[in-house]
Amino acid sequence: MLLASLTTVAREWGKIGVLGFGGPPAHIALLRDLTVDRRRWIDAREFEDAFATCSLLPGPASTQMAIFTAQRVAGRAGALVGGLAFILPGLLAVLVIAAVALGDDPPALVIGFGAGAAAAVVAVVVQAGVKLIRLPNLRAALYVGAGAAGAALAGAAVVGVLLLCGLVELGWRARHRLGASVWPALVWLAAKVGALSFGGGYVIIPLMHGDAVEAQRWMSPQEFANAVAYGQITPGPVTHTVALVGYAASGVGGALVATAVAFAPSFAFVMLGAPYFDRVRGSRHARAFLDGAGPAAAGAIVGAAVPLLQSFEDAWQWLVLAAAALALLRLGPIWVLVAGGLAGAATTL
Repeated sequence: MLLASLTTVAREWGKIGVLGFGGPPAHIALLRDLTVDRRRWIDAREFEDAFATCSLLPGPASTQMAIFTAQRVAGRAGALVGGLAFILPGLLAVLVIAAVALGDDPPALVIGFGAGAAAAVVAVVVQAGVKLIRLPNLRAALYVGAGAAGAALAGAAVVGVLLLCGLVELGWRARHRLGASVWPALVWLAAKVGALSFGGGYVIIPLMHGDAVEAQRWMSPQEFANAVAYGQITPGPVTHTVALVGYAASGVGGALVATAVAFAPSFAFVMLGAPYFDRVRGSRHARAFLDGAGPAAAGAIVGAAVPLLQSFEDAWQWLVLAAAALALLRLGPIWVLVAGGLAGAATTL
């Protein structure tokens, strides 16, 4: 039985897409408030179980939860409407920023804001990675180290580190029982972001840096760091950063294609896989794989700070970073990023 009309889904999920500043924790809180607390469409246990399952999937978990909850109340049509309503407001904001910040002659104020926010985002990224780290055993610590080293040193090849750590843990558990054109490169980058980014939105940073900055040279290190910051200060999922990379590679068309490819796996995983969520959560093999890939992903997030640090061009950015690290002890990431951006903008006056 459908619990809500498509119009209701478009309106309510669209509000979350517009107001969803603050990253995945804010998105999950808003979705829970809507579907569990206010409308009582979904009970708390079902919501928590669905979030746990989405956390086991590659791709942005908050986007997948937006799709799942919309499908739960309005069927597969609702999943499409709700998912798009959640994604599109942030995408439009990112496209406007890309047109200004990545143009031939961006205003000095915009460059300063981006540089300041880019300095602050290093602290935000490290904090996000540290919060995800769980060390139930020595292997997990090794996976974290491998992920951090891979993100810092291997660029886009970090995806191989994540897969390897997952397979190593799967093998460890099993031992007891068994004895050139822009477009191909851009599509591959977006596919990695959407289908291989275990550990949440921040894992996309090292996945994208190696391709966007080092291999394809679509962006300078500073432009990429700014793009990460812009992806943080706009509403919606952090994965919107891929649209900025796509814009740098091939304009608006590149931004739209990269966004479509990056988000398509989340729609597919949730719309086709929702009936099997309980089975996935209970699978020893899936749990073992992610017990290896998960810590490596957390390490990769922390390691992503290294290339972001290397993009700093001005001494004042280090001061902004230090202030941001202290401010994060009391303030949310969005306020820290905006303050960093304003500090950077002030240097241009």
